[in-house]
Amino acid sequence: MFLKFVFDKGKPIPAMKLQQEVYPYLRETLKLKSQMSCNIPRQVAGCYKTLHKQKKAKWQKVQFSPSSMTFSYKRDFAISENMVKITTINGRKAYSILNYDYAKQYFDGSWKYQASKVVKHKDGDYYFHLSIEKEIPDKKITDASTSWELMLV
Repeated sequence: MFLKFVFDKGKPIPAMKLQQEVYPYLRETLKLKSQMSCNIPRQVAGCYKTLHKQKKAKWQKVQFSPSSMTFSYKRDFAISENMVKITTINGRKAYSILNYDYAKQYFDGSWKYQASKVVKHKDGDYYFHLSIEKEIPDKKITDASTSWELMLV
């Protein structure tokens, strides 16, 4: 419904304007949770904005796959070292995490969790793609070392 609305305009629509147009439909007709109803127009608007900026890409109706969904940290999902809890249309569901030793560092409290995705892979399994960030101090030039070779002629 709203993809046609965006496509028919022939140019990108700001995410907030698109959200105002489609939010009631997403909430009342599709019965989506409020945060999901905010994330979807943002994702659609961002996709069309990127398409518009690409010089070689022609304006086209974009097909979105139901095989992935973006979730906002603390609104749509919570995560710990062993479990992720995701808000679904049927309420919040908890899933165990298959966590590897190298990944345990991301649960030490020093990382900031970002909007993340649940993605269905071709094998039919679902995976949670966690996006994280961390501030890292700049190194002083004296702390870095560089070496190079010069060929003498």
